[in-house]
Order: sequence, then structure tokens, then C-alpha cells
Amino acid sequence: MKKVIFSTLVILLTISTYTICAHAQEAKSPKQEYRIGAGDILEIVTWKEPDFSRQEVLVRLDGKISFPLLDDLQAAGKTTTELKNNVEAGIKQYVSTPNVTVTIRNAASQRFYVLGEVMRTGEYPLLKDLSVLQAFALAGGFTEWASKKEIILFRREGGKETVIQINYKDILKDKDFRQNVKIKPDDTIIVP
Repeated sequence: MKKVIFSTLVILLTISTYTICAHAQEAKSPKQEYRIGAGDILEIVTWKEPDFSRQEVLVRLDGKISFPLLDDLQAAGKTTTELKNNVEAGIKQYVSTPNVTVTIRNAASQRFYVLGEVMRTGEYPLLKDLSVLQAFALAGGFTEWASKKEIILFRREGGKETVIQINYKDILKDKDFRQNVKIKPDDTIIVP
């Protein structure tokens, strides 16, 4: 009985230490600002100027938006602040002191995919920082045929494809929490 209690305490202490270290690491690394992407729906409001305000502006596949008197503006790859500055600069000749607000109404460009032996395969919105374990939960967990030791995450960054091997069982057995990687836009997880 003492061994069970001692083992339980060691496990709880290990999990607590890992959680504290993970939170400390998150606090050190700055959060990346959201970058607008194709498919996002924006709201652009110019204060006291309804002619220069739009409730639903779709970012087209070419990454541009259409805006009154400015024609096409590049939006994909920019932050909301960068786009706000571009719109303000563009309409300055029509409005003396423009005050523009750009809001993302629907972040449709930020998606990831889960395929293979999970209950619900498909495309999922990346609405917050998600880890691989949370992605499995969104997909409804594994089927009975899933190979939990041979999961693959495909990631494309900077024109290069990266393959990350994930062993779900090692994560659960407290062997390697580093495999519980953060999901990035366009990641594809395959559960064989």
C-alpha cells in the first residue's frame, strides 16, 4: 500500500514539475501575432465613415481584399495592425484623419487536418494554441485499429516539409512530453 501511495506521489510531483516548466517556457517565448490568410473574413471599420467601412471582407485566394477607392490591397501575411495602417494611408486623401479598425471575424485560413484511424477524420479550425493530444481529442480519439506508436505529423514551413514522429503511448507513460508538439496551420496528422 505504501508503494502505491509513494508511486502516486512521485507521478503527481513529476506532472506538476513538467507543468510548471512548460508554463515558464511559454512565458519566456513571445506569442506570435496572428497573420491574416486566404479565406479569412475581416471587418474593417473607419470611425464616422460608413462609406469606408465593411462588415464582411473576404480575403481571396490571391491574398488580397477589395476596398472602396483603394481597389485591391494585399492582406494575407499581414497582421491586423499592418493592414489597418495600409488602409489608413490609402484613404488619407479622402478622409482627413482616418481611424480604422481591422477585426478578424472568421479565421478560416488557420486549419489543420487529422487523418487515419481516428473517430472523426477531417479539417479542424486552429482557434487557439493546440497540442497533438488536444487534436486527438477533437478528432474523437482513436479507433480500435489505430497504431498509437507510429503517428506522423507532416508540417510545411519555409518551403520545406518536415515529418515528426509521435508515439502517443510514450506521451501517456510520461516518457517523452516533447512529442506533444504544438499544432501549426496546415499541419496534417496521420494515425495509421
